[in-house]
Amino acid sequence: METKVLIVGAGPSGLATSACLTRHSIPHLILEREDCYASLWKKRTYDRLGLHLAKEFCFLPHKPLPPDAPSYMPKDFFLKYIDDYVSQFNIKPLYHRTVESASLVEVGKKWRIEAKNTLEGNVEVYHAEFLVVASGENNEGYIPDIKGLSSFPGEILHSNHYKSGSRYKSKDVLVIGCGNSGMEIAYDLEDHGARTSIVIRSPFHVLTKELVHRGMSLLNYLPVYTVDTLITMLARLKYGDLTKYGIYKPPRGPFAHKNVTGRSPVIDVGTIGKIQNGEIEVVPEILNIEKNNVKFKNGTEKNFDAIVLATGYKSAANKWLKDYKYALNGDGMPKNRMPEHWRGEKGLYCAGLSRRGLFGVSMDAMAIANDINMVITSKK
Repeated sequence: METKVLIVGAGPSGLATSACLTRHSIPHLILEREDCYASLWKKRTYDRLGLHLAKEFCFLPHKPLPPDAPSYMPKDFFLKYIDDYVSQFNIKPLYHRTVESASLVEVGKKWRIEAKNTLEGNVEVYHAEFLVVASGENNEGYIPDIKGLSSFPGEILHSNHYKSGSRYKSKDVLVIGCGNSGMEIAYDLEDHGARTSIVIRSPFHVLTKELVHRGMSLLNYLPVYTVDTLITMLARLKYGDLTKYGIYKPPRGPFAHKNVTGRSPVIDVGTIGKIQNGEIEVVPEILNIEKNNVKFKNGTEKNFDAIVLATGYKSAANKWLKDYKYALNGDGMPKNRMPEHWRGEKGLYCAGLSRRGLFGVSMDAMAIANDINMVITSKK
């Protein structure tokens, strides 16, 4: 099948790119391996999840949020917005299409994409002048190599399968990972009566939603260093010295750290208070696991009934994108630095891999559609 543009992935990045291409009247197709769009949001998010950033940073191109949108949208409100977005732009992904390979055919200077139709069991072949990787930076759950993990007899689940702490009441649960997901899941578990411990081994900044909002707004007017100094001071006034609880800050400020490493500050939903009150126990890095017993590097050990791996995600684009070198590095992330991270060579683009959330998604989608439109127009 021939098309001008082929988009891999029907998450927010793919949907936003489709809408922008539609505004330019550029024909395109979206291939999605699941049976719905925004599958990460619809199928692999916990019940408590909401958007951590204020609404002015969380809308897609060409569709403002409704006036009644709350400042920090809960999952159901955001999904309703996505449903309306798909309807407004008449976006119709092809579902149950798992892309198995994509490579550049130099003779015709087109991309050849092979996708398995998992409903019918056959492989479909597509050709496109432009290929957009929109499969997401959260495409595949990352599971670290922990000595003895396979011997653990209790439940082990990645955070993308976690829904609610209600089924863990009165159980000992270990959360591995101290990013936003890990900290929020730890809060949810304790809130539902689980005896909760969380592994914290990396430094991170802790901010409230309001502090993040204030900082992002100030960045429009002040340099990063100035904003970081102010926000860090306000966070210290809010939380005090967290080192006594095993929580340390990186040497850079929260926004400089995000720019350099891509790692966001932890936006506190109440977890820090539970840690300070002793309701959630902070434990250090794991040494090894022997059945139910987990031994930590400080010499302590404890038995657990379940382990939640809030250990993040990784891009899986390099598994199917044979000629990824034109846009991605060996980790499946953009090889070009911002602000040109979305642009590859040979008609290859990547959307939603800037680690800037929905704000970055919107910027990428508009830039990609505008660039494709300029290339097409210049050839006429």
